[in-house]
Amino acid sequence: MSSSDEVSRDLQSIRLARWGRVVPVDGVIPYVVVDPEGRPIEPIRRFLRDFVARGHSAGSVRSYAFDLHRWWRFLHVIDVPWDKATSAEVRDFVLWMGQAKKQRRAPRTKSAATAGQVNPITRKQYPGDGYGARTIRHSNAVLRCFYEFVIDAGEGPLANPVRRDRGRRGRANVHHNPLEPFRPEGRLRYNPKVPRQRPRAMPDERWVDLFAAMRSNRDRAILALAVSTAARASELLGIRAADVDWGDQLVQVRRKGTGAQQWLPASAESFIWLRLYLDELKDLGLNDPVWWTLRRRTKPGEDLTRRPLNYDALRAVLRRANDMLGTNWTMHDLRHTSALRMVRSQKLSLRDVQVILGHAHLTTTQLYLVEDDDEVLRRVHRYLADRQEAAAAPKPVAVGYDADDLAVLLGGVAP
Repeated sequence: MSSSDEVSRDLQSIRLARWGRVVPVDGVIPYVVVDPEGRPIEPIRRFLRDFVARGHSAGSVRSYAFDLHRWWRFLHVIDVPWDKATSAEVRDFVLWMGQAKKQRRAPRTKSAATAGQVNPITRKQYPGDGYGARTIRHSNAVLRCFYEFVIDAGEGPLANPVRRDRGRRGRANVHHNPLEPFRPEGRLRYNPKVPRQRPRAMPDERWVDLFAAMRSNRDRAILALAVSTAARASELLGIRAADVDWGDQLVQVRRKGTGAQQWLPASAESFIWLRLYLDELKDLGLNDPVWWTLRRRTKPGEDLTRRPLNYDALRAVLRRANDMLGTNWTMHDLRHTSALRMVRSQKLSLRDVQVILGHAHLTTTQLYLVEDDDEVLRRVHRYLADRQEAAAAPKPVAVGYDADDLAVLLGGVAP
């Protein structure tokens, strides 16, 4: 399609209809995208099946399914078949996401007043109503991967509509070494720029306030483990009873993405809270999850049922604490806090921190070498206070001289 044949669309007036949905299913594929009649969309189903076969987790399948569902809804509104989409549709999709508001099943309540604003205590920004740059970049990556799959299978358009911007490099792999594998070159053409965010540690006094806001030994134990092991929330929630080594004070987690098992050292305090919590559970098998929660009664007169603690329930724990403290902390803030504490202690090498964090590349761990703005401000304040105290304090008189005589001779007041 030439530039003169492109359709001019009023992107600000586009509203995605409630077309289809993402549903969990039993089987090899944990999630599928269905049309309004409830039938799976076959190209997406085949792609997700291949995606699962490549070893990706159920959470990644769910994320990819929602991105593809959003793309299908957009194509449905602009009346373009999925196999006829071009880079012009991808460009308009990116422009639409850059100015559109997220559609919600229920309107915001408490969070409406803080959407997009910066919390005065944590200095972190609340989630806004629009699509962020990282969401748009993730969507482009998903579409690029999807169309690569269908094109290799002999379906879809002739060229991938999510193109790479080669820039000044010219042809990709023009100087390729035949002894090395080919690698993609160039960024995706319509990827928005993302400002680099610095990891920030939670101040000690804020950590004490957050820990004091926990209402059970379970919540205290999981927060103490998070801030001492630097494990992700999903990794902590996957711990079983057999993954706790009480003698060496270690916990075994399964790394996000790779699924590799790794033992992590934890603090003595976290094991104390973990022991207090497990004493309340009593019967717990070696293969049972460590973290449990009580669900509400579904019918009058029924007893509370115990179920494994999931990520949504853990977020609810932090949400209650944040409402009490007026903050917006997340579990990932505890991972940043633990990593920065280890780096600043100067007792561990950067390689040690890399192993604990589970980073595949040392360059990822080097992000924690950047000084936190709050820490720099505190040091500068101490420097200014020290200078003010030094200027206010009189200099001592040298040995052998009388302070009163010097005051008469040189003027001024004797110290």
